[in-house]
Amino acid sequence: MSKSKSKTLIASACAALGLAGALLAVPMAAQAQDAQRVRMIVAYKDGQGDAMRAAVARLGGKVVVDLDEVNAFAVVLPRKAVAALQKAKGLDFAENDHVRKAFASARGRVTTAAGGQVVPYGISMVQADQVSDASASARKLCIVDSGIDGSHEDLVGIPMDGANHTASGSWNTDENSHGTHVAGTVAAVNNTLGVIGVMPNKQISLYISKVFDAAGSASTSTIIKGMLACNRAGANVVSMSLGGSNASKLEEKVVNFMTGRNILIIAAAGNAGTTAVSYPAGFANVMSVAAVDSSAAWASFSQFNPDVEIAAPGVAVLSTVPMGAGSEATTDVGGTAYPVIGMAGSPMLSASGALADFGLGDTPVPGSMTGKVCLIQRGNIAFSDKVLNCQNSGGAAAIIYNNVAGPLNGTLNGVVTTIPSVGASDTDGAAMMAKLGQTANVAVSPTHYALFNGTSMATPHASAVAALVWSRHTNCTAAQIRDSLNKSAMDLGAAGRDDKFGYGLVQAKAADDRITSLGCGN
Repeated sequence: MSKSKSKTLIASACAALGLAGALLAVPMAAQAQDAQRVRMIVAYKDGQGDAMRAAVARLGGKVVVDLDEVNAFAVVLPRKAVAALQKAKGLDFAENDHVRKAFASARGRVTTAAGGQVVPYGISMVQADQVSDASASARKLCIVDSGIDGSHEDLVGIPMDGANHTASGSWNTDENSHGTHVAGTVAAVNNTLGVIGVMPNKQISLYISKVFDAAGSASTSTIIKGMLACNRAGANVVSMSLGGSNASKLEEKVVNFMTGRNILIIAAAGNAGTTAVSYPAGFANVMSVAAVDSSAAWASFSQFNPDVEIAAPGVAVLSTVPMGAGSEATTDVGGTAYPVIGMAGSPMLSASGALADFGLGDTPVPGSMTGKVCLIQRGNIAFSDKVLNCQNSGGAAAIIYNNVAGPLNGTLNGVVTTIPSVGASDTDGAAMMAKLGQTANVAVSPTHYALFNGTSMATPHASAVAALVWSRHTNCTAAQIRDSLNKSAMDLGAAGRDDKFGYGLVQAKAADDRITSLGCGN
């Protein structure tokens, strides 16, 4: 590879808040006990597995994840026992079992065109609509993520199998939505419903390796277990929309092992918007994927560093989520429809009433908004407080419009409200302000699709293109497919490879044509 890689060895705020709340509920003595225990990955020398398990038990530890096929396991043990563990006979190495997270965030949940099917912008950007997937059955793509809603209307009929490495549901259930969204980008079916994926004709075989539960995070050892399941399943391409800031020696060992078996591993660069390196994307044998928007401009959240290798669409990507897990928001005033984004956490309700100016919504006035739809400007206080103040003033619904340019994508941050609430742009807010007194209709209703942001959304575009192109040139090796994707990418930013875009925007047709003309890897 011509790519330079660093050798030095981020699921959501809601999840963090949930964890904090849980800790508060735990007795202080239990917290102190937990603080005295650590989770580690233990790698042992050939033939020393039983001896190492015995040593861990003597030290008061417990094996929590088995990784026998790579001579390792994960343990929880007393912090004071770590020094003794490091000296145990038969130990190869021990390291902290760090947390890996899904690299995505919701950006307003919206539905597709009523009763129809839309083509997400990313499909044409990566030229997937110019390359037939008739031969895609020749490859298997493994998704290491939060599972998949196997009953989804846009995913039924795709050849798939999987394994569950969590304590929640099964591989074909998804309590987080992230994995289903990723899978839809890869393979959502061309069936007149919802969206289509890069390979939409039910030819690609998927293997779903579930490592995340509803929280969207998992230990490195669980991620490794999920990767090894991909290997056993015979996957050709492994798509990993996840990562963390700490490198793992065992994870890199597994990456190298799988690469040696002619498997192409592709992972998200990360969403911190900094030069920080995320892993596994930072390993030399992993393709690191950055995110761009619909204009091929660099996404400000996308991490940039010498490890970034390729770019793909990752802003406002429309794809599948578990049936009913998304929400559609609609608003019209005086018969004119306005584009809005439902507040994250808004109840699924509809309401109508005369549109009324509620200013900044920073003070409830009981009875002042009875039966009316509150039009509220952003500013001063939290969105949830604005909605509650409207609600406590008798309002039937709330429309919060932006005080800066652009749409408003807000959240209620877990605050329970009883009226539907949506966000609107500054310009649409001004237009609605000119219609005060006219009837406004506001609705937030369930749907099966959502817009997500993240290098998590870019990764399945790149992974699917890799599988698509490879299925048409099965004589190529994984390394050669990787090289061909890099050499055929649409150059973005500074001429040549750069830290934000890598070699550029991944291109299916250009890669296919290049291999046809010049041969594998050229």
